[in-house]
Amino acid sequence: MKIISYNVNGIRAAIGKGFLDWLSTESPDVVCLQELKAMSEQIPVLEIEALGYKSYFYSAKRKGYSGVGILSKQEPLHIEYGMGIEKYDDEGRFIRADFADYSVVSVYHPSGTSGEERQDFKMQWLDDFAQYVGNLKQKHHLILCGDYNICHRAIDIHDPVRNATNSGFLPEEREWIDGFIRSGFIDSFRYTNGDVKDCYSWWSYRFNARTNNKGWRIDYIMVDESLKERITSADILSSAVHSDHCPIVMEIR
Repeated sequence: MKIISYNVNGIRAAIGKGFLDWLSTESPDVVCLQELKAMSEQIPVLEIEALGYKSYFYSAKRKGYSGVGILSKQEPLHIEYGMGIEKYDDEGRFIRADFADYSVVSVYHPSGTSGEERQDFKMQWLDDFAQYVGNLKQKHHLILCGDYNICHRAIDIHDPVRNATNSGFLPEEREWIDGFIRSGFIDSFRYTNGDVKDCYSWWSYRFNARTNNKGWRIDYIMVDESLKERITSADILSSAVHSDHCPIVMEIR
């Protein structure tokens, strides 16, 4: 099974840049989308379904903001919308698709770049997310795809020194990823690629950052440790340019 995670930074904008043609060519089995920036009724579902996908979207209450989705060639046994925590569900940050022997999640972690209040919200989210997923893991083998808005290690960011005090690379955020992995998850990219450098999934639109590969690896496919032996490959698809992020991919038996 080929699973892709992609923060599209506005699904309608991404479609205007050729996302559907790319999807048809890439042909993953499951696609986890983040930052839809659209209400469900604004998304061209028929065009997506014409490519052979069932589509499920969970939008934020605020128009043009956040939102997550899952596209799947195989119809899931169940779709769970949200986490049952109102302040997060209002922002459309979590959707889960259950299949026969594992569940796939599309998650969009908050950013803290707009100020102290949102950074506090992000840190509270991280604690609540870890607890929620820990409980969920007792019942489901999990594949957690999404934009985590955190670079884990110095090799995951182009300039670790000057970004050391910036949201997304703060010590407490990086420690959270350490703890999350210790709780029983695999960073599929690092698991299959080791300590390869200069591999990023997001670039600022400013300063020609993408052309110069001055990026951050903040998108992850985290896999329940019980599924580790089934991971066959993981990669970053940096040639896809429908967003300020690029898609990431994992193949699993």
